[in-house]
Amino acid sequence: MKSYSIQEINDILKGVIVGNTINKITAPEQIEIASDTEITFIGNKKYEKFWATSKACAAVVNEDISIEPGDNRVFIKVKNADLAMSQVLELYAPPTPLFNVAIHPTAVVDETAIICNGVKIGAGCYIGPKVIIGDNAVLYPNVTILDECSIGKNTIIWSGAVVRERCHIGNDCIIHPNATIGADGFGFRPDPERGLVKVPQIGNVIIGNGVEIGANSCVDRGKFSSTVLGDGCKIDNLVQIGHNSKLGRFCIMAGHSGLAGSVTLGNGVIIGGSASIKDHATIGDGAIVGAGSGVTGDIAAGKTMLGYPAIDARDALRQWAILKRLVNDSKK
Repeated sequence: MKSYSIQEINDILKGVIVGNTINKITAPEQIEIASDTEITFIGNKKYEKFWATSKACAAVVNEDISIEPGDNRVFIKVKNADLAMSQVLELYAPPTPLFNVAIHPTAVVDETAIICNGVKIGAGCYIGPKVIIGDNAVLYPNVTILDECSIGKNTIIWSGAVVRERCHIGNDCIIHPNATIGADGFGFRPDPERGLVKVPQIGNVIIGNGVEIGANSCVDRGKFSSTVLGDGCKIDNLVQIGHNSKLGRFCIMAGHSGLAGSVTLGNGVIIGGSASIKDHATIGDGAIVGAGSGVTGDIAAGKTMLGYPAIDARDALRQWAILKRLVNDSKK
């Protein structure tokens, strides 16, 4: 079991220690259930009220905290408790699954594939013709990489993920279990004689560096050209990204959200959970789409949109307030 003194933890956080504890800290834990050998964090003033009943001996807190730690308890004050706590979690992170051999004997690796230095390939993986896998990439068991794909250095692909033909993933990416990169886009056209005719999807997917894609998410290949995810994008679980969509750098999409085909997101766009974006919509840099919203047209840079259909957040909140008053008045 890992354990650290409060000073050892603060050597990493570079915060200000307030109070003291003699306890060695064995783990991080949420404030309501932490024990007297665990550290927690208070990232918002509304959680200060839980400190009095918490058993945690230590907490990472923001500099503006308004309470004192108490006897044999300690705070580490930092500028941003959420970011600092991520460093604490790294300290206590358990090791990732081990590889006894670099390439498991049950993996199928085509003779034309290029496997660079330090690559690990787990049991049951399939690596197709002309695939390139960069230095120190890790493929956990039962990953499929089809023909002519490339996987960048230090990228991690978890079990069950499928990367279809001619798709390209950058460096330092994480693809979580059962994600699918490069499935056919949803393209069909009605025909009087043949019913719904499938439109061939002959493009691919290009994913930049430092991208993370959650479990069971899908990034469809382009009908022509490429579906593109820019550097640093973070995609939650169960997200759908339609064919020929283009995401700028550092976009965030929360769970159950979806982009229809040919959507364009600027840099730093945030899409809330279960939000849906109509095809061919363009969302400008830094815009925010609230959870559950339905976007039916373009959104200017920096705007925050809410509702179904999505409108300016301030207008949506005013409308909801009026509706609430009408409902309350009708009950009188």
